[in-house]
Amino acid sequence: MKRLMSLILGWVAVDGAAIGAGHSFREQTVDDQIAIGYGLAVEDVNGDGKPDVLLADKNQFVWYENPVWTKHVITDALTDRDHVCLAARDIDGDGKCEIAVGAEWNPGDTVNSGAVIYLVPPEDRRQRWTPVKLSHEPTTHRMRWVRNREGTFDLVVLPLHGRGNVKGEGEGVQVLAYHMPSDPRAEWKTTLVQGTMHLTHNLDVISNGAGEAEEVLLGGREGIVRMIQTEKGWAERWISRHGKDKPELQGVGEVRMSALGGGKICVAAIEPMHGNQLVLYMPPPNGPKDGEWERRVIDESLVDGHALACRDLLGMGNRQIVVGWRSAQKVGPRVGVKMWWTTKEDGSGWQSELLDDNTMACEDVVVRDLNGDGKAEVVAAGRRTQNVKIYWQD
Repeated sequence: MKRLMSLILGWVAVDGAAIGAGHSFREQTVDDQIAIGYGLAVEDVNGDGKPDVLLADKNQFVWYENPVWTKHVITDALTDRDHVCLAARDIDGDGKCEIAVGAEWNPGDTVNSGAVIYLVPPEDRRQRWTPVKLSHEPTTHRMRWVRNREGTFDLVVLPLHGRGNVKGEGEGVQVLAYHMPSDPRAEWKTTLVQGTMHLTHNLDVISNGAGEAEEVLLGGREGIVRMIQTEKGWAERWISRHGKDKPELQGVGEVRMSALGGGKICVAAIEPMHGNQLVLYMPPPNGPKDGEWERRVIDESLVDGHALACRDLLGMGNRQIVVGWRSAQKVGPRVGVKMWWTTKEDGSGWQSELLDDNTMACEDVVVRDLNGDGKAEVVAAGRRTQNVKIYWQD
């Protein structure tokens, strides 16, 4: 109760300024000279037991070394067009993450754009890494390492468009799982995860416990689908279907699995793609297998919503929602990062507080405990603001 009252009655301190009711966060600028900051990851790069911050920037992939956040360049420009995403995770258990990246970003070219690249680390990981180009679909956009049924890891890659699409019409997006060979420089075989959606903007990885095969949550024009690994391949379980019969639903941009008190699962999303709504999906009363989930709009004030994370930052026994917006197409509106929380197990009673008011045009956000104190921090990268920041809990 005492901690809850501090949440409700306290103030958020950002650069010493109180900006709203809630918990206390202190911001630190890690880098104020990035180009775009397309994507973030937080993993241990050098094996010292401390999670580092990784960034996919326009013409570089870099990492910031914990705890003083020294910047190291992983690679310079790998393709003629922009870098766009990265996936980082320790997939072999040596305490150091493996890294794959996406590049040659050109959403208008649905035939020849895109690149999927595995990066081979040098002995000193502060030096440049060696790129290994893999096969790819056009418009590579997001990727994640996902544990498979054998207990090893595949690289799941999500394009934005299907091959040859025009304005999202045409072939479905080919979401592929790449299987790493013993020699990563050899050919990587692929398996189709899902192939019927269009404008698939982002994905989330759902853990089912240590060592268990993981699921993938996909968001796109057709809605949200949960992809489950079975002995017969990937199986679909739809959470929300958008379509012409539902004109009020215009597709999904960001999507994350979340949880309320008592472990009740839910799904958070930003709708539509680059949209203005923060949405919560609640499972039906008879469980998540029965029918579509209930849709609730939490906020409709975002301008170009583009970043989403769900985690229990505040020790409340449920997951708070962190959302960022960038206002990339409308320079006038304010940008920022906001946290939403509730103490209600039924998914009602949401309250919010700003973590950043107009100094972070948020392109991506990750929530992790960076210093091992049991409190998670928020890491954000800004597009027009060209910055990377950490928001520390006091």
